[in-house]
Amino acid sequence: MALPVLETPFVSQNARVHTFTAGGDEAPRVSEAGLQGGPSVMRGVSVEEQINQAYYQLFFHTFQVDREPVLESQLRDGRITVKEFVRGLLLSSRFRDGFYGCNSNYRVADHLVGRVLGRQPHGDQERIALSILLANGGLEGLVDHLLESEEYEQAFGEHTVPFQRNRVLAGRATGDRPTNQRLPRYDAYWRDMSAQRAPAGAPGGGWGAGWGAAPAPTGPVSAAWQGGQPPRIALQIWLLLGALGAIELVRVLATTAGAMLSTGS
Repeated sequence: MALPVLETPFVSQNARVHTFTAGGDEAPRVSEAGLQGGPSVMRGVSVEEQINQAYYQLFFHTFQVDREPVLESQLRDGRITVKEFVRGLLLSSRFRDGFYGCNSNYRVADHLVGRVLGRQPHGDQERIALSILLANGGLEGLVDHLLESEEYEQAFGEHTVPFQRNRVLAGRATGDRPTNQRLPRYDAYWRDMSAQRAPAGAPGGGWGAGWGAAPAPTGPVSAAWQGGQPPRIALQIWLLLGALGAIELVRVLATTAGAMLSTGS
């Protein structure tokens, strides 16, 4: 049995303000098919613009390998709406691997609210409520909950790419930080946990131990090794063999060069 979504009170933030400013980078960008005489703050955009805007809003930066050509083709042909295109990107392997798989449920809720609804969560209560929904219904359940919500329908509908609502308000010297700056793809927790799972260099050094650090041994290490280094006598023997090898290489090259010169004369 699915758990109901907990009710959460609103908090004050820019997204709840009705703005009367002229259109800017944060203004709604509706597809030309969905404009249909909307307010002047809106402007119709081409399908290609909407595709790029959706990638920027959800992923910030997308490599060619991360794009979804099938979804793009369906949107260009009019077989899916912008909202369905957004749903497809959120359920793609790029979002699962790059955002969902390397964050806690609370941070995934932050990402989805910021990127889908264009605002910050209404405090810890909404963050907890959405994390419970994520744990119960998975990523698909939370994505469907947000895209089918009344808030999304009123703010974006079927034909508008989500955007950060009212990031800048008239009368304020500075606006809110952009979502992609406020929410990096993963935070320090994931970075530190990754370093602990796959250490490199000196014990406890992790990935940040230094660019010149040697990789940690993957198999059993002899008790004679100290600090990841072999015994002193073994290191001296290795250096001696290396020196002998270098001398032998020089002898072979000199012998070969002498033979070539004598043959030429």
